[in-house]
Amino acid sequence: MFASLRKAQPVPAELRRNFVHLYFDIAWYGVLSGSAMAFLAVYAARLGASAFLLGLLTAGPAVVNLLFTLPSGRWLETRPIGPAVVWSSVLHRFFYLLFVFLPWLLAPTPQLWAIVLITLVMSIPGTALAVGFNALFADAVPPEWRGHVVGIRSAMLAVAFILTSLLCGYLLDTLPFPASYQVVFAIGFIGAAMSSLHLALIRPTADAARRPRSNAALGDLASPGRLRPAVDAPRLGVGLRWLTRGGGQRLMRLEILRGPFGRVVGVLFAFHVAQFLAIPLFPLVWVNKLHFSDQVIALSQAYFYVAVFFGSLVFARISGRLGNQHTVALGIAFLTMYPVVTSFMWLPWQLMAISLVGGFGWSLVNGAIANYLLERAPADDRPAHLAWYNLALNAGILIGSLGGPVLADAVGLTAALLIAAAARGTSALLVWRLG
Repeated sequence: MFASLRKAQPVPAELRRNFVHLYFDIAWYGVLSGSAMAFLAVYAARLGASAFLLGLLTAGPAVVNLLFTLPSGRWLETRPIGPAVVWSSVLHRFFYLLFVFLPWLLAPTPQLWAIVLITLVMSIPGTALAVGFNALFADAVPPEWRGHVVGIRSAMLAVAFILTSLLCGYLLDTLPFPASYQVVFAIGFIGAAMSSLHLALIRPTADAARRPRSNAALGDLASPGRLRPAVDAPRLGVGLRWLTRGGGQRLMRLEILRGPFGRVVGVLFAFHVAQFLAIPLFPLVWVNKLHFSDQVIALSQAYFYVAVFFGSLVFARISGRLGNQHTVALGIAFLTMYPVVTSFMWLPWQLMAISLVGGFGWSLVNGAIANYLLERAPADDRPAHLAWYNLALNAGILIGSLGGPVLADAVGLTAALLIAAAARGTSALLVWRLG
């Protein structure tokens, strides 16, 4: 695997140090993703969280992202990117330590509201981290080496996530509740702290300030700073590095939405609303309806990331044949099957099967959506165009995450999942035909 990702020429000595720290950063981030991030919503469901409260775990950070993404970009413009990213990561990831102590401090119901409050507060420095990391990566890795570094980082993220989620599933089934989740959250905090340490050791290259902006997407599978759901959620850091380089431009200009890019923003907004309608409902189905064990849930997430990794290996061939727009639509079509099968499943193997399908679809959407946006955004006005997309993204997360629970309360879990699947299918058609 690593031999296939290796370049023919050796890595220059002045770049090798940055590359090593970027690899360790993503490996430890995979530990965080496969532990605390992957099981927080499941823990809330086991405490008795409602669909609405699970929706708040995603909707609350989306509100913070809406309010702070552009101010974070302007704040980062005035500061050295390295120290700003490091301190944002430290402030953001410190909060993972609080999850370890919650079962000792609060009863189940207060714990649920404390989890929502913590995720809301930690999203403020997390927004700056999400914006700044992309800029730090671009400054630390020359354009000709980014595909090489991102390929290895994606592989390491997948391996670390799979191994950590399997370990956590074993611990959750072996240790008593809630001590089992405290151990999982502690593992996540260690991963977060070590990832921040390696971020602190990354240095921009000497020519970073003079380097022209690349027209290519970074393509990194990770989105540090964003609290993503366990599965089925493409990364949320698309194009954020340009928001640190606005150059004083007025970003939120309405004429952008009146042009061709407005249609792109519209169809992707419809997708993100449809996507997040179902996401708060999945843990309720796994825990309350199907009574799956934590080990089964962990195994399904491992299957999901196995499919992500192998989907990434064939992504270039698919996108080269279909183009990025149609590859996004095809990936959404695969993601449509996830809520359909979830609404009817009753056995663990069905969860494993749909995790493979969903992971493959996720790899297509995740790989193509950034390049699709960059194809449609003019190179000389990219920050303004991507600012509108990030606004639409977070608005879609907010509406979908709160709308899904309301829908489930009105028509029931099964019908809500089927409606969400229909919405995903419709959004796939919109992207294919109108995007």
